[in-house]
Amino acid sequence: MMLRYALQSIRHRRGAFLGSLIALMCAAALITACGTLLETGLRGRIAPERYAAAPLVISADQNVHQTTVEKKKGRTRVKHKAKPVAERAWLPESTLRTVRALPGVKAATPELTFMAVALLPNGPSKTPSTTSTTSTTSTSSTSSPWNASGAAEMADTARTEGAAGVSNVSGASLGARGRSAARGAKVTNTVDASRRADSPPELRPDTASTSYGHSWDSASLTPFKLTQGRAPVAPTDLVIDQALATRAHVGLGARLTVQSTQSSRTYTITGIAAPGAGGRLNQQTSLFFSTAEAARLAARPGQVAAIGVTPETGTNQAQLAAALRKALAGSSAQVSMGEARGPVEFLDAAGARVKLISLGGAIGGTALLVALLVVVGTFALSIQQRHRELALLRAIAATPRQMRRLISREALIVGAVAGVLGSLAGLPLGAWLHGRFVEMGAIPATLERAVSVFPMAAAVAATLLAAWGASRISARRISRIRPAEAMAEASVERHPARGRIIVGLVVLTAGAVLVAVLSALRTEASSTPLTFLSVVILSVAVALLGPVVVRAAAVLLSGPLGVSGPGGRLATANLRGNAARMAAAATPLALLIGMTCTVLFVQPTLGDAARAQTRDGIRADWVLAAQGPGVPDEAARRVRALPGVTAATEIVHSTVRVGLDKYAAQGVTPGGLAQTWNPDVTSGSIERFSTDNATEARSAAVSQLAADQLGLHPGSRLSLTLGDGTPATLTVAAVYARGLGFGDITLPHDLLARHMDNPLASAVLVSLDQSGPSVTHSELVSSVREFPGISVLTRSSADGIQADKQQSNAEVNYLAMGLVLAFTAIAVVNTLAMSVSERVREFAMLRLAGATRRQVLRMLRAEALAVLLIAAVLGSGISLAVLTAFSIGMTGSAAPTVVPLGYATVVGVAALLALGATAVPGRIALKPRPVEVATVRQ
Repeated sequence: MMLRYALQSIRHRRGAFLGSLIALMCAAALITACGTLLETGLRGRIAPERYAAAPLVISADQNVHQTTVEKKKGRTRVKHKAKPVAERAWLPESTLRTVRALPGVKAATPELTFMAVALLPNGPSKTPSTTSTTSTTSTSSTSSPWNASGAAEMADTARTEGAAGVSNVSGASLGARGRSAARGAKVTNTVDASRRADSPPELRPDTASTSYGHSWDSASLTPFKLTQGRAPVAPTDLVIDQALATRAHVGLGARLTVQSTQSSRTYTITGIAAPGAGGRLNQQTSLFFSTAEAARLAARPGQVAAIGVTPETGTNQAQLAAALRKALAGSSAQVSMGEARGPVEFLDAAGARVKLISLGGAIGGTALLVALLVVVGTFALSIQQRHRELALLRAIAATPRQMRRLISREALIVGAVAGVLGSLAGLPLGAWLHGRFVEMGAIPATLERAVSVFPMAAAVAATLLAAWGASRISARRISRIRPAEAMAEASVERHPARGRIIVGLVVLTAGAVLVAVLSALRTEASSTPLTFLSVVILSVAVALLGPVVVRAAAVLLSGPLGVSGPGGRLATANLRGNAARMAAAATPLALLIGMTCTVLFVQPTLGDAARAQTRDGIRADWVLAAQGPGVPDEAARRVRALPGVTAATEIVHSTVRVGLDKYAAQGVTPGGLAQTWNPDVTSGSIERFSTDNATEARSAAVSQLAADQLGLHPGSRLSLTLGDGTPATLTVAAVYARGLGFGDITLPHDLLARHMDNPLASAVLVSLDQSGPSVTHSELVSSVREFPGISVLTRSSADGIQADKQQSNAEVNYLAMGLVLAFTAIAVVNTLAMSVSERVREFAMLRLAGATRRQVLRMLRAEALAVLLIAAVLGSGISLAVLTAFSIGMTGSAAPTVVPLGYATVVGVAALLALGATAVPGRIALKPRPVEVATVRQ
């Protein structure tokens, strides 16, 4: 029976349920989109390309392992954990002999994979004074505040990207996984300014896809076959894939400059190759060198990146794989077959799984919390508008249980329809979101999107649960009051229940505790998720305490509103008499303002602090930067040899693990380091770091944060795992305060670079002798002229490039939270429109009492502005409290960065939403003749 009543109620009061339907539908779409990201992280396919013709692939273990033994209550528990390393781990060459000696192995082909990027001439439209602008992904350092570790796994921003202050000066970086596209940095008025008009064309890195170098001996792993020319034999011979030849418009005999792990070199194209059966590699570019040249460029003597195994005819692959695992037991070698070969080939895609899982979970979780808050408010407003009808049911003896069942069934019907429609809309939204993340470099294209019915089913289930929960919360009061009181309460709004106020105070206290905890957190991975959770929890407190806050605000606003005339006085009366309705409209608006301000100003707060530390800590007079993969060692040596140059500090960046904990690390040239770098040493000395590393005594410098977390001090031994899984132990020589600008761990340049996929320096800091004749800018430019893409920048220019890169990383965060904010904005419009559209009878009575149409509209505008002011104060207060706590924890300062124009834009957009969502339905509600409306039965 209740189901029939629920259907009739929805059919006859469609307007009252439309707002709830829209809110739930948007929530379902957002949850479905996030669910597809989550599923892609869990089940997304990573198809092999280079290793397509190798049935079995042997590679090194890409993880750091830790085993702990716990004894509790007489029981022993062994826990094993593993975390991925940042760079490619390599196998000892002796593994090849073991594999070839195994019965059933027809061929074992060693693979060398290293950075190799073709440098192509700029197009004819490029002027000599302007370089091109390109972008890339650096999987070792790119991340997003949606880390948690979800969002923070994706965004180690200031500590990883900002390490060494000018870490992002380089135009491109292969990062931890060997990616080789250019970073989005504009490098102008540098080398180009001094170029002569008759100079050779400027070269730019080929960024169409990730580019790798290999030995031609391993071409059979794809298999690549020559379509033109011959295999490389001499050190200057080169074979390129067909896609690059077409893209670069080059053929046999052409000269092509390649930037690899060494200085750039020009090769002669002796052959063009393509995968068998006329295929092509979709996710990478392949350059093939002679055996000796590939070994020189890989710079890994006695090691191989992987081994492709071809079984003998008739040999069972699974059995051979088991035999290989047994033969290689005790080593770091792992055997992969089938689709498991893809993660071996595309290490960045394998690492992106964790990031996607975290990102999808973080966005989806936040969206679900916001949806629940918004939907509860929408249902509460819907029930309030039907209060008279529901009160009548109570007056004719409907039991509390019947009332709850009726309202729950209404909610479930609306939730089911909204869930189905929203989940269908969420599939294209998820595809768009995945595409945008790929374009922005947050996730690699090699991780294919997975789509199934599970995200849709989860969205429908979550929508039904949210609708049912919202209805139960909203129906508590109307179902519990006595029948005799129901009609009286339907006419006059009563004060909020005591229980609601108590719960609101408890939630407010919980929010305050979260803010206090946030102020003590010093890592982005832990603080980012708590930041947005704090905003949501404090918004819940606002929703619960909203009627009390609105009544208090009405007292304060009565004076200013009274001056504005009859409309203002009517608005004041409505604020006092309909506080619950006004609070329902103010809550999503406060959430929108608070969440948007927090999203917009978290990154500037962190970035400004990091740049300030960078500016104060760099003593260099000039900075060498590269538009391509990096600055070669030879360029730094050339500059270092110039008269008047006292120090040239090369900087590289990677990620190391201490135990299983990940830390951003930088490698710096020890010689003359104190002349180019001042990290604000609090104990120990940089001079000791330089002296130790000039000898065999290896030492490190650590940030104060790392020292506190790891219990280190000068003289302590620091055991860590380098990016490629190699263990190292060093002595701590110094502890410094500027960790936000310079990273957590500083190591000798040679030690870190030897274990990186891209050993080229991201920047070189150059200091000049101030006491004698100093080298000029033009002399510096001339010394590096033969190195393509190398620029000489001032410190301020380098800082600006770092700001550009941090802004590009922030775009990932803005996109991630932008969907939640868009949903909140829809909820704002939806709630305000609902609150106005059901007041048709009230407006008619006002007009019959003598109010003009214009006066009613003025009243609505005054109400909207009052609600906006209340929401702006509450939302801004929430955001300011959370941002201040975040700033204290991450930067040590209680002064978060707030961009005035950005804040004004947020409030301005909120004002447009509030006024528009009030004016449009208000004008529609005023169209019927007042007499007709007043005589219509309710």
